[in-house]
Amino acid sequence: MIHETGTVVSIQENELWVETIQQSTCQTCVAEKGCGQRLIAKATGRTTAIRVLPGLFDLKKVHMHDKVVIGIPEKVIVTGTLLTYFLPLTVMVLAVLFIDRFSANDIITALIAIIALCTGGLIVRIYSYLNRNNNEIHPILLEQTYSAG
Repeated sequence: MIHETGTVVSIQENELWVETIQQSTCQTCVAEKGCGQRLIAKATGRTTAIRVLPGLFDLKKVHMHDKVVIGIPEKVIVTGTLLTYFLPLTVMVLAVLFIDRFSANDIITALIAIIALCTGGLIVRIYSYLNRNNNEIHPILLEQTYSAG
């Protein structure tokens, strides 16, 4: 499990939103110029927040701006990346290969490619929705390191 320190930015009924990017470490990171998270934070003036499930932790003890440690299962990084990027592209390529046998029209092929890519994205979205409360694939709260409240 990968451990990450962050700050609680929102508390909801059965979840927390934790801001994990630390601007001070962005300055020293080797990927500084090519990091997408840094570019988004710079453009919007905000850092990104991660939805965190409470795990075995009592959310009544957590307050806004508390420093917490979250755990991200290692398999989530690999499987999440494959699912998010590889599945829609695979669906698109297979659909294009299939439709290419029946149609020589490039417009139809391009249209099918777009529809298939969106379908792959929809499959990912449905999978994500169905697993939204699964502790095995979502970050969970491990400990509260500093209480602001």
